[in-house]
Amino acid sequence: MSQTPEQNSLPAKGTPTPEAPAKSSLSPQLAAVGAGLLLVVAIVLAGLGIVRHLHEQTVLADRTRALAAPTVSVAMPQQGPPVSSLVLPGNVSAYSDAPIYARTSGYLTRWYFDIGARVKKGALLAVIASPEVDQQLAQAQADLATAQATANNARIQAQRYSGLVKSNAVSKQDTDTFVNQATATSAAVRSAEANVNRLRQLQSFEKIYAPFDGVLTARAIDIGQLVDLGGGKELFHLQAIQTLRVYVNLPQAYASAAQHGMKVDLTFPDHVGKTYQGTLVRTSNAIDPTSRTLLVEIDIDNKTGELLPGSLAQAHLKVANTTSALVIPSAALIFRKDGLSVATVVGGKAHMARVVIGQDDGAQVQIVNGLGASDQVIQDPPDSLIENETVTVVTAGNNAAGGK
Repeated sequence: MSQTPEQNSLPAKGTPTPEAPAKSSLSPQLAAVGAGLLLVVAIVLAGLGIVRHLHEQTVLADRTRALAAPTVSVAMPQQGPPVSSLVLPGNVSAYSDAPIYARTSGYLTRWYFDIGARVKKGALLAVIASPEVDQQLAQAQADLATAQATANNARIQAQRYSGLVKSNAVSKQDTDTFVNQATATSAAVRSAEANVNRLRQLQSFEKIYAPFDGVLTARAIDIGQLVDLGGGKELFHLQAIQTLRVYVNLPQAYASAAQHGMKVDLTFPDHVGKTYQGTLVRTSNAIDPTSRTLLVEIDIDNKTGELLPGSLAQAHLKVANTTSALVIPSAALIFRKDGLSVATVVGGKAHMARVVIGQDDGAQVQIVNGLGASDQVIQDPPDSLIENETVTVVTAGNNAAGGK
C-alpha cells in the first residue's frame, strides 16, 4: 500500500521529535533607544506642524491686513494760473430798510400809497382815526387851563402878601404859605403842559409819514382795520434803493486785498452782458470763525432803479496775489468738524493736510495754502479714512501697489 507525501513527512513512531528553537528577547537598552527615537520623531513632526500653522496664520494676517487697507487712487495737484481776480457771490440789500408800525391805536381811515410807489421823506402814507386820544387831549388841555388859573391866583396872592409883610400888615407865616402855594401851582402847570404835549405827540401819530426817500415794498393794512399801538403788526415796509449795499464774504487768504475805496465790478444774472461798478466802502475788520471769511460791503449807485434789493450779484475783486495756486478736484476735499483738509499718501499711510482754499468753480478748487506740488492727493477719499491709516494705491493702469 502506497503512502501519501503527507504520511512520508511524518516522523516514524518511536522517533524523537526535534525541539523548537527558543525565542530571543530584546535587551532593555535597545528598547530605551527605540522609544527615544520614536519620541524624537514625534517631536519633530509636531514642531513641523506648529511651524506650518504659524506660517499659515502669518500669511492669513498679512492677507487680511492687505484686504482691509482701503484702495485709493492718487494724483498730484495741477498748477493753476496766477490768481489775479476773485469772483464771489454777493447779497444785494437796500441802503436803508425799515418796517413801519403804528404809534397809536385806532382804525385806519385812509392810505395813500401802495407797493412799488416811490415816496419822498415826509410823505403822508396813511391816517388813523383815534377818538380816544383826541378826547384825552381835550381833557388834558382843560386841566392845563385850570392849573394855569390856579397858579395865576396863587402868584398874585404871593405877590400881595410879600408886599404887605414889609409893613407888618400880615404875618410872616401866611406870606410863606402863599409863596409855597405859588411854587406848587407853577409845578402843576408844568406837569399839565407835559401831559398835553404827550397827547399831542400821540395825536400826531395818527398820521403816518415816510421816514426817508424810498420805495414801498409791502403794505399789510387796509381801510377799516384795527391798528394796535406798538410793533404787533407791520403797516408798511420802506426801502431806500437809490444806493444799494452788496455784501460779500471774502476768504481769509485774500483779506488783505480788501482796500477801502477800491473799485469792484459787479454783474447780475438778470442783466446779462452788463457790468456795474461799485466801491468798497467798509469791512467788518474781523474774520468770521465759522466760515473763515471777511465780510465786505460794496456800495453801488442805483438812481436808475435797474437793480433790485434782495437779488444775487457776482463781485469781481482784483487781488494782489500773483502766485500760482494748486488745483485739485472738489471731490478730494474732506469736510470735518476740525476744519477743511485734503488726504495725501506719505510712506504708504494716509495723512490729513489742513488746507486753505481760494476760488471754487464747483468741479475744481484752488488750494492756496497747505499743499505741495509733489503731494500725492487721494481722489474721492472714503469717509472712514483716518490719519496714519495704511492704504493701497491703485495706479492709472488699475494695478495695485502697496502704498509706496
